[in-house]
This record gives sequence, C-alpha cells and structure tokens, in this order.
Amino acid sequence: MGQERSAKLSRESKETKISIEANLYGTGQYSIQTGVGFFDHMLSHLSKQSFIDLTIDAKGDTYIDSHHTVEDVGIVLGTCLSEAFGTKDGIKRYGFSGIPMDETMVLCSIDLSGRPYLSFNAPFTSNQLGDMDTEMVEEFFRALSTNLKMNCHIEVLHGKNNHHIAEGIFKAFGKALDEAKTIDPRIQGAHSTKGLFD
Repeated sequence: MGQERSAKLSRESKETKISIEANLYGTGQYSIQTGVGFFDHMLSHLSKQSFIDLTIDAKGDTYIDSHHTVEDVGIVLGTCLSEAFGTKDGIKRYGFSGIPMDETMVLCSIDLSGRPYLSFNAPFTSNQLGDMDTEMVEEFFRALSTNLKMNCHIEVLHGKNNHHIAEGIFKAFGKALDEAKTIDPRIQGAHSTKGLFD
C-alpha cells in the first residue's frame, strides 16, 4: 500500500516554467535544477530526509531575483505532493523532528490535516544565502503549506550560521514529513474522528 503514490505536475506562467515529479515512497533520490543553486541544495536535503524521490526542473526570471522561482516551486511541489497523497488513507498524518546542525537546533512539527497554516520562527541575520534571498525560505514553506494543505510549525531554537539554520530547517521538515507520510496498518481510511481531512 502506498508504493504507487506518485504524481507529476507542470505549471507555466509569464515568470516561471516548472515541472515536478514526486514519489512519496521512494529512497530519497533527486534530480533538481531550479536555476537557484542554494535552493537546489536545500531541496536535495528535503528529498533525502523525507525519502521522497524528486525530479524538479524549473526555469524562472532569476535575472530579477529568486522570489518567483522559489515561491512557484513551493506552489507546484505542494500541489504535486497533495495529488500524490490523494485521500491520505492509512498515513500517520502527524510528524515531528528535532534536527541539530552544528550550533543550530531546529524543531519542526507538521499535520497533514487538510488545513493550511504556517508558523515560522528563524533568526536569520543575512539577507542572502548564496544566490537565494534569505526571506524566501519562509515564503517557500508558506507556499508549500498552503498548497499541500498542511499545518507546519518551524522553530529554530538557536543558531548563528545562516547556512546551518536554513539547512537545519529543510532537514527537519524532511524528517517530519517522512514520519507523517508513514503508512500504519492500524489506520483504516483517514486518521481522524471525522473520517476525512479538511
């Protein structure tokens, strides 16, 4: 059960052209090209830690900045994962992780409830992470949460190095997502007293 849960989605606008393929129950294999090198690096951690196979091909107006590309990848990835989950029958639904990244400590808790919400608290002190605007870390997770219809809380307890903070966030989210998507044979249908997610 669940091994066939995959989806492929494309979206094109005047600002970006994005194609994403995701297999929820893979081995964390990835092929990622967004034109934003630091973002590619972060998405590779998400794939590896969640054991979701990801193929992402994105082309955007990066000559302006990273904003449209990063946000739109969040939109398409969230929608693609939502399609792959389908009714979410049999999954644990909740996921939590605490990830140390050298001096940084990140907590992430998610609920694949069907109700989107993002709480994000990260003490970044730099405006730029490689070729990616630092503020786009939060915007990516906001777009992802909205389109995956996920409740997501990300809390950086402490950290000084901005690269470590960002990497810890993506790793913590990946680990939490891996737990939330786990199939539990005790669960019949949606893991909710309502019998569905909304």
